[in-house]
Amino acid sequence: MDKWIQLLVTGVTVGSIYSLIALGYVTIYRTSRIVNMAQGAFVMFGAFFTYSFLSEIGLPYWLSAILSIACVVVLGMVMYLVVLRPLIKISLVSIILATMALSILFENLVLLKWGGYGKSAPAFTGDKALFIGKVAVFPQSLWVIGLMILVLLGLYLLTNRTRIGKQMTATANDPGAASLSGVNTGKMILLAFAISAAIGALGGIAVTPINSTSYLSGGIYALSGFVAAILGGWGSSTGAVVGGLTLGIMQSVATGFMPAGYQDAVAFAILILVLYFRPGGIVGQPSAEGEA
Repeated sequence: MDKWIQLLVTGVTVGSIYSLIALGYVTIYRTSRIVNMAQGAFVMFGAFFTYSFLSEIGLPYWLSAILSIACVVVLGMVMYLVVLRPLIKISLVSIILATMALSILFENLVLLKWGGYGKSAPAFTGDKALFIGKVAVFPQSLWVIGLMILVLLGLYLLTNRTRIGKQMTATANDPGAASLSGVNTGKMILLAFAISAAIGALGGIAVTPINSTSYLSGGIYALSGFVAAILGGWGSSTGAVVGGLTLGIMQSVATGFMPAGYQDAVAFAILILVLYFRPGGIVGQPSAEGEA
């Protein structure tokens, strides 16, 4: 029993990372209808920028994290303004292909700058495990779960309790009507990319003390977050979290009775079954309405 509880704890931790990435997808989609397949690159850059500021320059942890998030936010905004905005009126397929190309470009840039080996950062508050019976819970895991909950709560309040959040939702539902109502739709989409980049960078900073980040991590995280968003219910913040936790737990539990490496196959097989019987995902809210 202790073994399965330990796998469950690990699954919740991994699922929280997937949830953060999925929330980044949802934030952009609910404002612009853009599917950003370079979302994993935000996670990757958040980890590597923090590593450089912390280990190479010697800045304090808190300052390294803030600067890393700021750098990734700038990167996300530039990516939208330079590459994606000119493609919005062309086709969704063009945008998806462009973000996939950007993801590959970013991976190669990271390989040139930081090399092919993974980089790690120290845990926020130490790496001494807390034991509940025979189940080990690491402080960094609690940080990851806590940050995911805070981000979800923040997005809920932004979407449902602020004027800007309602303008972002209106931009996705009907850009023309929103523009006629005085909403600057371009700024709303740019803001969505900034928020999504910040969420991704925060996820990268939180996960690096647990799993080292390499130049290949961007694509892996992008795929996992994308699957989590679809599994939970595309377009819903709550669905993103439900999908991320479900995916993480499935992968972790699968390692208890299958050889390592097969857990992804099990998770994606269950994804196919869920989509076959419930195309809207677990939560079933694939729209960009103002819910969370």
